[in-house]
Amino acid sequence: MSKKTKSVIPGFGISFGISVSILSLIVVIPLCSLIVYSSQLSISDFWEIITRPRVIASYRVSLVTSFTASVINAVMGLIMAWVLVRYEFPGKRILDGMIELPFALPTAVAGISLAHLTVSAGPVGSFFAKFGIDIAYTNIGITVAMVFIGIPFVVRSIQPVLEKVEGEYEEAAFIMGAGRFETFYRVVLPEIRPALIAGFTMAFARCLGEYGSVVFIAGNKPYETEIAPLMIMGELQEFDYPAATSVALTMLLMAFVILFVNAVFQSRASAIISGIK
Repeated sequence: MSKKTKSVIPGFGISFGISVSILSLIVVIPLCSLIVYSSQLSISDFWEIITRPRVIASYRVSLVTSFTASVINAVMGLIMAWVLVRYEFPGKRILDGMIELPFALPTAVAGISLAHLTVSAGPVGSFFAKFGIDIAYTNIGITVAMVFIGIPFVVRSIQPVLEKVEGEYEEAAFIMGAGRFETFYRVVLPEIRPALIAGFTMAFARCLGEYGSVVFIAGNKPYETEIAPLMIMGELQEFDYPAATSVALTMLLMAFVILFVNAVFQSRASAIISGIK
C-alpha cells in the first residue's frame, strides 16, 4: 500500500471554504449590493433610468470606443508579444517591464499625461491638428486612453502561450512551401487563438469600465464623449444611489456577457485544438 503524499496546502474542504469566503467578501457581496440598491426601484423606473437618451448615448460611447481600442490592442499586443518572445535585442527586459506600467501607474496620472500630449497645443496633438484631426476631447482620445490601459491584458495573455509554440513547426511549414502568412494562419494562430480571445475580451471588459484615464481626455460632452462610468459618478454626486446603481448594474451585465462569451469561445477553441492534436 503506497504512502499517501501530503499536500503543502490544506485539504480540499478547508481550501474550498477559504476560497468561497474570500470570493464572497471581495466579489459576490459588493456586486449583490448593486441588486439591492436597484431593487428600490420598480421595473418601470429601472427601465426608464437605463434607457434615458443621455444614458444610452454614454453606453454607445463606451461600447464603441472600448471595442475599437480592444481590436487595436489585439493586433498591436500580438505583435509586441511576438517581438518579446521570438527576438533578442538590447533593452528587451526594459521593454518587457514597461508593458505592465499601465497596471502600476495611477489611471488619473495616465489620463492627465495623455490629455497634455494630445491637446491641440501638445506635442502630439499639434501635429495632427495640422491635418484637421482633433484627438483630445473626442472619441479618438478616449480610444487612445483605452488602448493604453488595455494593451497589457493582450500581451500577457499571448506571451506565455507563444513561448510554448515550438519554432520547428514553423520551419517545417516553410520547408513544405508555406508562406509567412499561411504559416502564421495555419500553425501559429490556432495555438494562440484562445489566449488572443482571452486578452481581447479582458481588455474589452477593462476598457468598458475605465474611468480615471478617460475622464481627463474625454471632454465629457453629453451625447458625444460622455462615458457610462461618468454617468454613474454624476448620479453619485447627486446622491441618487438607486439611479447610479441601476446604470452600474447594466454595466455589470455587459461585462458579464463579454466574459461569458469569452469563456464559450475559449472552450470551443481549446476543444478544436485538442481534436487536432
